[in-house]
Amino acid sequence: MIRVGMRRWIAALCVLAGLGAVQAEAADKVKVGFSPEPYAPFWIQDTSGKWDGFEVELIDALFKQMGKDYELVPVAWDGLIPSLQEGKIDAIMNSMSATEERKQVVDFSDKYYETTVSFYGRKDQPFDYSEAGLKGKVVAVQTATSQLSWLQQKWGNVVEIKLYDTQDNADADLAAGRIDYGLADTVYTAEGFLKSDAGKDFELKGEPVSDPMIGGNVGAAMRKGDPLLGEMNAAIKALRENGTYKAINDKYFAFDVFGG
Repeated sequence: MIRVGMRRWIAALCVLAGLGAVQAEAADKVKVGFSPEPYAPFWIQDTSGKWDGFEVELIDALFKQMGKDYELVPVAWDGLIPSLQEGKIDAIMNSMSATEERKQVVDFSDKYYETTVSFYGRKDQPFDYSEAGLKGKVVAVQTATSQLSWLQQKWGNVVEIKLYDTQDNADADLAAGRIDYGLADTVYTAEGFLKSDAGKDFELKGEPVSDPMIGGNVGAAMRKGDPLLGEMNAAIKALRENGTYKAINDKYFAFDVFGG
């Protein structure tokens, strides 16, 4: 009886040790949050559901540079920062601009690309960037974005703002003629939507908008004080210096998306 009990006890310890090892391995894996919606050329999903694109490849290269394991964790866009604060994810890498408002609640890495926002609409539709020209126009914008905050403050009393949970849905309504203009990241619009079949009859309207409220610099977001920040900054610098960043960049862009 004693020997049988001892064997069971040892077996139980082995099971617990194995479980502990699995949990430790899971804890060591950095959870990178992203919104599971196509955002070409940054996030592209194939028919099997696999993700690819500039940002996906960059994430992989950065974590290889850091020598860390990671996993991509899908989270609705407006739930990304709350999920980060609650510890459900460890970082956000999803074309998130480092605005002053967001910096109040999370830390951002050094930029890994730079952008502006732009209006866009049908090629045959005149565009007048003035109060008179925009009066009553319906503008599509994704919820919980820096461009929404800017649009509400700058033109909220002039245009009708229509909110969308995803950029894809906003673009679909624009293509269907249900709205007048979209407002989104310039790089995404020029390199993604405007190069798609749905966007062939559309173009950027007016000059790209650059404003501190919008941000401009895109970085990885982490919880305040997380030591991962320093490692991320070092990895971004290393990829810029060793040519890896350029190799990834040149697969998706005809220019340096990093900016000046």
